[in-house]
Amino acid sequence: MNMGTPPITATPMTTDAEVLLLAQWLSPAFPVGSFTYSHGLEWAVEAGDVRDAATLRGWLGDVLAHGAGRCDAILLAAAYRAESAEEVAGIDAEARAFAPSAERLLEAEAQGRAFAETLGAVWPGAALPALTYPVALGRAARVEGLPMVLTARMYLHAFTSNLVSAGIRLIPIGQTEGQQTLSALTPLCLRLAEEAAEAGLDDLESSVFLADIASMKHETQYSRLFRS
Repeated sequence: MNMGTPPITATPMTTDAEVLLLAQWLSPAFPVGSFTYSHGLEWAVEAGDVRDAATLRGWLGDVLAHGAGRCDAILLAAAYRAESAEEVAGIDAEARAFAPSAERLLEAEAQGRAFAETLGAVWPGAALPALTYPVALGRAARVEGLPMVLTARMYLHAFTSNLVSAGIRLIPIGQTEGQQTLSALTPLCLRLAEEAAEAGLDDLESSVFLADIASMKHETQYSRLFRS
């Protein structure tokens, strides 16, 4: 398991190979099971809080800017900058403690474990222990020398895309409305990734109480398509 501390280059150059590697890691085809999680969205649809493309966009915008999106980007960046295995472990422990519900913790742990297992099987030099998903991705990007901001951008975009896909199935809305929603939220993903590069663990905070409650309610929801 590689938890070493490869140097951070001051101005890493983005290459086609780096973009394609991140695209592979964050593709729906990469077996982390992201399609099985809705991040509490399934309950929000059941409760009527999310009922069309406009309310989906508002819900996801809040989750990104004031909830898990921003926090995950900060955790990813912290794991990328960490200088020891002990520091990575501490960041991971904080990520677990910050999960607001059992299902949200499951979401982070299970995806991170699956990511690490596949990473070790395909890229043995980047093998990692079982970490929460954003921490694992941030550390893997550091080991492979991938740009931190680009990694955070693509992570946030993939996170949003997965929840848009869940919204298409749950509400339901059309594929075109889904793509319009994702396109509208892309600038926010870019901004949050840039901000995370300058933030630290002391900047972690969340104020999306309804989304957190939705993830708790989902645990006992009678009819479910998703694990969270």
